[in-house]
Parts: sequence; C-alpha cells; structure tokens
Amino acid sequence: MDLRRSNEPADPARRAACRTTVLAFAAARLGLLSTPSRAATLVPIKRVRAGVLEVAYSESGPIRGTPVILLHGWPYDIHAFDEVAPILAAAGHRVIVPYLRGYGPTRFLSARTMRNGQPAALATDALALLDSLQIDRAVFGGFDWGARTADIVAALWPERVSALVAVSGYLIGSQEAGKQPLPPEAELQWWYQYYFATERGRLGYEQNTAGFNKLIWKLASPKWNFDEAIFARSALSFANPDHARIVIHNYRWRLGLADGERKYDPTEQRLAVGPNIGVPTITLEGDANGAPHPPPAAYRSKFTGKYEHRLVSGGIGHNLPQEAPRQFAQAIIDVAQGL
Repeated sequence: MDLRRSNEPADPARRAACRTTVLAFAAARLGLLSTPSRAATLVPIKRVRAGVLEVAYSESGPIRGTPVILLHGWPYDIHAFDEVAPILAAAGHRVIVPYLRGYGPTRFLSARTMRNGQPAALATDALALLDSLQIDRAVFGGFDWGARTADIVAALWPERVSALVAVSGYLIGSQEAGKQPLPPEAELQWWYQYYFATERGRLGYEQNTAGFNKLIWKLASPKWNFDEAIFARSALSFANPDHARIVIHNYRWRLGLADGERKYDPTEQRLAVGPNIGVPTITLEGDANGAPHPPPAAYRSKFTGKYEHRLVSGGIGHNLPQEAPRQFAQAIIDVAQGL
C-alpha cells in the first residue's frame, strides 16, 4: 500500500493562479454563465494514493480526534458537508471528506482501469482510503451514493466502522433485486435511470451535465432554495473526465445492463442477501425528500445494533447534510458517543 500523500503545489501565488484558471475554464465548459451571488469557498485539498485512485479530500479537526468519513452522493460533491465539517472539527473529530471516483480532482491512477460505478467498487475505495490514511476505524456518514457506500462498509467490514449515520437508511441492493418491478409511481421516480439506459441518455448526460444535475437538485429537494453560487461551486466537480462514464455505468449496472468487474463478484454475492448492519446507527430522513427512498419501517429490521431514526423537518430534501447541517452533524456526534 502506498502511504505517500501529496498536497497542493508549494508556491501559493502560482497555486492560486492555476486554480483560478482551471475553475474558470471548468465553469465555462459546464455552461455556468450567470454570475454567482457570492464567491465560492475553496477548501484546502489533500491527495493520497488509495487503491486504484489518487483521492482528493478535505481534512479538518485534530489529527488525533475520532476519525469521521463523510461521503457525498450523485449529483453532489464534498461541498455538501461545508457546514457540517467545522461543527464536527470543533467537537474534536478528525473530519475527512473525499471526492468520490469521477468527481472533482480525484483521478484514476491508470488509464487501463475500468471506469466502474458499481457500489462494491465505491465501497472498496472507502476501505482503501482508510488504509492509506492509516485509520483503523471511523465513524461513517453519508447520503445518496455515500449512504449506500457507508452501509456496505458497515455491513461487510464492521471492524472498520465504529458508528454510522445514513440518510434514507438501508440502501444496499443488488442486480437481482433490481430486476423486480416497482409500483408505477415508484418507477416514475426512477425516470433518469431508464434515460441513462439509452444511448440518447448517455449522450444527453455528457452534453448537458450541469443542466441535468441542477434539475435533479430541484426535483430531489423541492423546497431548498439554493442559489447559483451554491450549485456552481459543486458543479465544478462534474468536469472530472470520468464523471459521466461512472454515473452511466452505475445506473446501467443496477439494471443489469452493464457488467461490473469480476473481482467484486464475492462482495456482490454477500450484498445480494441483504446483510444486516450491527454497528451503532442513526438514520435520517428529510420531510421533503423528492428522490426515491424507502420508508423507515421498511429497513428498521436491517439495523441490529443500537439504533435511532430521526425525521428532519422544515422542508428538508435529499441533500440533507447541506440543507440541515446542524442536524446531520449532531447525529454524527451523538452516534459517535454511543447514541
């Protein structure tokens, strides 16, 4: 395992100039033409080789604090935790927020590596990150793809997870489960998954990434009045050269329309049985989540350890950490203390 870490270039002036140029170019490519209402926040980024990736991540809080890994989903990025991380750092936690594969500055180490979006691959990324940062166990928190990844790690490798906060609860699935039809209303919520299954959908997402993802933000969080600056800051992450391929593969794999990698077959077999999660867990749900999500009663039995479910009210949608950062941070603090 390569334990070397690399930070930004040493010359601050050169670093700032290069970053400004890159951000401006990316914003233009993404079609972010309107002027943001306030300046974007640029968080210090570290990099570490972990598995098949060079993972870009932010880190805050004391180095000897209880580690917390915060995982974002699609189509979001690490800025979903901008207000969560300082709260946790002030409470004494070491907070690590990585860009997932296909987002922001995170890059594959080899051009030959499959641009794989299957959940087992993302869970393996999380384990590799722990190993590279020499972290034995951590509190995991996430939403959307991030919650699914955290669920998988907690279910299959509980020795690496001291506690869990998962928005929308138990999100572990399999290709076999994906074959089962849903009620028409539920199928309608997954319209984009079927769009991505087509060649038209692949091209449409590649050509209209920012506009497509802004629509998802609005549909998934119908009462969240985010401004252009907030979206523009996260939309820069979608300029990652592998972003579209990772996203399309993820949703096609779920429907059994794309193969994964054979090395993940043993993991997928374990996930196919719907393994229980025994680590202390708090699940969260927003009262205005417009994205597909299971009702809490449907997954309660999957959590066999200390458990609590919290409904966050006030028009909170799918991106719960960014829409209700204090409630999300408090859940992390509480579960880390044993509920």
